[in-house]
Amino acid sequence: VSPTQSARIGDVWAQSGAIPAVIARKPIHLLKSEEREKVVKLEEMWLDIGAKDKEEAASLVRIGDPVTLELGYQEMRNGLANAPGMDNITGVWVVVEALRRAALQGLNCALFAVSTVQEEIGLRGAQTSAFGIDPHIGIAVDVTHATDCPTIDQRQEGDIKLSGGPVIDRGPNVNPRLFDRLVETATAANMAHQIAAHGRGTGTDANAIQLNRAGVVTGLVSIPNRYMHSAVETIALDDIDKAADLLAAFAVGLNGDEDFTP
Repeated sequence: VSPTQSARIGDVWAQSGAIPAVIARKPIHLLKSEEREKVVKLEEMWLDIGAKDKEEAASLVRIGDPVTLELGYQEMRNGLANAPGMDNITGVWVVVEALRRAALQGLNCALFAVSTVQEEIGLRGAQTSAFGIDPHIGIAVDVTHATDCPTIDQRQEGDIKLSGGPVIDRGPNVNPRLFDRLVETATAANMAHQIAAHGRGTGTDANAIQLNRAGVVTGLVSIPNRYMHSAVETIALDDIDKAADLLAAFAVGLNGDEDFTP
């Protein structure tokens, strides 16, 4: 909850189902001047479910019942959109749509689209799915920081824009010949794209895919995302469309005898 907000709407998920609630704190009018300047502490907030007393609250919810915020998808000007979880709902859309578009054009390879879980806590879904599929080539699709907004040092973080096209990443997790092939595919299609470089592991599923079994030819395509890990992650719809086009064109262009040995 932001210090400028008195409450957020959400749900407590009890055994009986969702119970509407507000995540509340003392109104700003009643805060002392020094309190207004401080980050709100967790113990200074509470959930108000409308119960008349402790007994009624205890009859409805239990300690440890999960709480979700009531958030949603919002389209903005110039083809932008914001929502929580763009990291990595956008990746799911891109790989599924790329699979659909590639299938319509015809393929000379077996193509798998995977929605992995638990990436944030150890790339776990990528480890198990890459082991199960045992691919020759694996391309992770994730988000990356868009730096076209205030306070971000582009000299340090790179120049990545919304609506500038998907980002083709290079670095220790990325096979250099696969990187070149992705860039060539985008260039041949006159497709807007951006380049990002990493000096170490990327923190994406590409890490786990690369080290699967005896090793996998691995690539990484990223979607520019402003305000990552917030409730208003912002992306450009055109970027995810172009990312799906890029992956589909890459897959369709494979003939089965490529050598990606660096």
